[in-house]
Amino acid sequence: MARKILEEYMNRKYDADIKPKPALNMIKDKTAIVGIGETKFTRGSGRDEMDMACEAIKKAADDAGIKLEDIDGLETFTLDRTAMPFIVSTLGLKNLRFASEVSFGGGAACAVTLHAAAIVATGVAKNVVCYRSLNESSGHKFGRGDGYAKYMLTAPTPHYGYTFPMGFCTPLSWAGAWGRRWMHEFNVSYEQIGWWAVVLREYANKNPLALFHNKPMTHEDYMNVQMIVEPLRLFDCCVDTDGACAHIVTTAERAKDLKQKPVYILGAGQSAPIEQEIQTVYNRPTIAGLFETWYAAHEAYRVAGVEGKDIDVAELYDPYSLGGIMSLEECDFCERGDAGNFIEGGDNIRVDGKMPTNTSGGLLSEAYIHGFNLVNEGVRQLRGTSYNQVKDPELCMVTAGPGVPSSAMVLRN
Repeated sequence: MARKILEEYMNRKYDADIKPKPALNMIKDKTAIVGIGETKFTRGSGRDEMDMACEAIKKAADDAGIKLEDIDGLETFTLDRTAMPFIVSTLGLKNLRFASEVSFGGGAACAVTLHAAAIVATGVAKNVVCYRSLNESSGHKFGRGDGYAKYMLTAPTPHYGYTFPMGFCTPLSWAGAWGRRWMHEFNVSYEQIGWWAVVLREYANKNPLALFHNKPMTHEDYMNVQMIVEPLRLFDCCVDTDGACAHIVTTAERAKDLKQKPVYILGAGQSAPIEQEIQTVYNRPTIAGLFETWYAAHEAYRVAGVEGKDIDVAELYDPYSLGGIMSLEECDFCERGDAGNFIEGGDNIRVDGKMPTNTSGGLLSEAYIHGFNLVNEGVRQLRGTSYNQVKDPELCMVTAGPGVPSSAMVLRN
């Protein structure tokens, strides 16, 4: 089985053993995101996660033009530190008919929307809110005090017992291993990968919501900053953020009567291929690629009936620059092994380039809300309200966390 998975991946031939079923047809073009909301992004909120979650949800409801009492579904991460019953009571939700959580951290960033779409399409609930709230900067994070020991007690898979005791403890170190291998196999330079961070900072400078708004950075600045974990420099790392984001999913039929222009869910997919170990997958025949992103993206393409060449703007999960850069290949925006050349100089990922990418500043320069801010930016692009607006986009690809069980979706205006 592992060999079959490898052959599919290496040959770039997605051969799903399932075909579109009526349930998927119920989601495609028949569900939509109708409201988005977020708190202010900060490095020290001074608030708890439930308070911020409620603010983001209320803003999403206001944006959609629906009453809070009309919300009857909630969807978030297992890692979220909020309590759904308290959110129901605090916001005055009339009756929660559906509630669910998705595992695996950032890999769930699009899976929550897929689940919400399935729920509203099948009539289980009418208006489902997907939300994420976290104090990633001022609260718990990797590398702080006894955080490793505490995390081990609730780690989603037991393999961490083989890496944490050796000091191999952080996502940056895990990603650095396969990222460096990818750079070696395809002769990618440090100068090339720096352009990802530079362009995303350009986007953030025009985005007043971004933590790095009005904080310019040149390619020279990037090259001169300290190395954190080989090959990742400081500016390759996402910005730890306190904040919350939310978006509301309902049926396309209901969306017609709401306040905002609907953004339709054309296709979505999840992926957890064999030999998965949450970023520390070093025993596969190759580690120079993102299996999960490739499979999730191609499942979303299959359901949507489109290809990478049809996408107009992309919001790719970049907890570190290489995660986003390598995703350009996995989503078929350039050839395998050519992402370094593709981003060199930055023009291809700018607003008027071949594939405008992470137009809010991404997780590196806007905020790190486990990818939920990427979903909101995808919605803004298709509404035509982004601070870095692509001209007349029709399709947007959004991906979730790389190197973990992941997800992706295609949105259309």
